[in-house]
Amino acid sequence: MTIAEIISSLPYAKPFLFVDELIRINENGVEGSYTFDENLDFYKGHFKDNPVTPGVILTEVMAQIGVVCLGIYLLNNEFTKNSVIALTSSEIEFIKPVYPNEKVTVISEKMYFRFGKLKCQVKMINDKGEEVCKGIIAGIIK
Repeated sequence: MTIAEIISSLPYAKPFLFVDELIRINENGVEGSYTFDENLDFYKGHFKDNPVTPGVILTEVMAQIGVVCLGIYLLNNEFTKNSVIALTSSEIEFIKPVYPNEKVTVISEKMYFRFGKLKCQVKMINDKGEEVCKGIIAGIIK
């Protein structure tokens, strides 16, 4: 499966698609990026006059790139529109804020994938190379 096919297979659409590109992907992990457009609706109310990306959105970006994209790749041709994707757990540590127009890179390393459950060690870094959040995310992909 190509990178373009993986991205087009994602079950998300704008404004809830948080994958701009996949830099690399293999059976052990994935690296991808996303840039937060300043016009995203949540910036209007998440800290008036000082917009910051909500942690739940940072978690979603890490899950979409680090777990869902990797899961689609690992399932290869078994992933279809009828496939089920569900977050089962996340433990995220937030280290630095992410602001509008900031580009982030997600790096995910597979811990295990068995019986449809994918668990990954995931981190997000900004353009300065600083870690902004990290943690473990698991999901079911069948």
